[in-house]
Amino acid sequence: MSKTNVRKQALERSTSFKDTQKILNQNFFHNKIFKKVYPIGLQKSTSSLSLSSVSLSLSQNSNDSSQADSLTPLDERISSALRLISASSHERRETAVAKTIHQQSPLVTTEPGELRRCNWITKNSDKLYVEFHDECWGVPAYDDNKLFEMLAMSGLLMDYNWTEIIKRREPLREVFAGFDPYTVAKMEEQEIIEITSNKALSLADSRVMCIVDNVSFGATLRLRSYGYGAGFLVNTPVVRECGSFSSYIWSFVNHKPIINKYKYPRNVPLRSPKAEALSKDMVKRGFRFVGPVIVHSFMQAAGLTIDHLVDCYRHSECVSLAERPWRHI
Repeated sequence: MSKTNVRKQALERSTSFKDTQKILNQNFFHNKIFKKVYPIGLQKSTSSLSLSSVSLSLSQNSNDSSQADSLTPLDERISSALRLISASSHERRETAVAKTIHQQSPLVTTEPGELRRCNWITKNSDKLYVEFHDECWGVPAYDDNKLFEMLAMSGLLMDYNWTEIIKRREPLREVFAGFDPYTVAKMEEQEIIEITSNKALSLADSRVMCIVDNVSFGATLRLRSYGYGAGFLVNTPVVRECGSFSSYIWSFVNHKPIINKYKYPRNVPLRSPKAEALSKDMVKRGFRFVGPVIVHSFMQAAGLTIDHLVDCYRHSECVSLAERPWRHI
């Protein structure tokens, strides 16, 4: 082999290597830009596509050059290495996408035209439970009577589930006079005995007394603020601070509902820092059976926190209600 041919092949190898390095460097700088502009997931997919495009461009250039001359050993090694890297990147990406799709697949399927609800609402759910989800749960409540009702119902979760509690909703309203704080706070012993003996409710004495006491404490806030004597229960510090039960409750969320965007039921917490703070303060002021889990359930039902799943049709509706200006009632 002549010295001229040796120098020619060496020059070709050097040129081919420099071109390949230039392409890879360009790809590297593109990736640096992608990291600043696009989210991590998109950047990962872009990098794998870039590798495949580099491999493809090299193979095309190699095919073109093969018409004039054969591939050098260095070109072949670089091209085959890039193909292997690109193939492994594609396999990883497809595996990741498959896992993501599997994780994001809904737990409850809906028929065409059917409203999409939170996943804990199923085809076997009781009709009253579905209505409560559609009409009440997560709707911001500012009326004292409504808040007393939601607090009483949430307190019963220690003994019953939501379906069983909702079935007792109308009897509860009847015996507690629509949860009117004036009436409940003045209930006598005989009235309480009649409630405990009500078979439609099946409530223990402690549960009935808990509802009466909690409404009475809340009534103190409202009666005192409107100039009533309320001598049966005096809680002057709370009265001076709040003025009503509604103002007291909503002050813990700065008078604006907390809007969450949970996608899966497992993301919805059983308690929250706000619920723990409210629970602690209520216990200090004399309220009973108001642990953080119960208080968080109360906040969800009364719309202090919007915990409908983002795919549920009620999420956007409750958010619209939550974004209205707060008005003291």
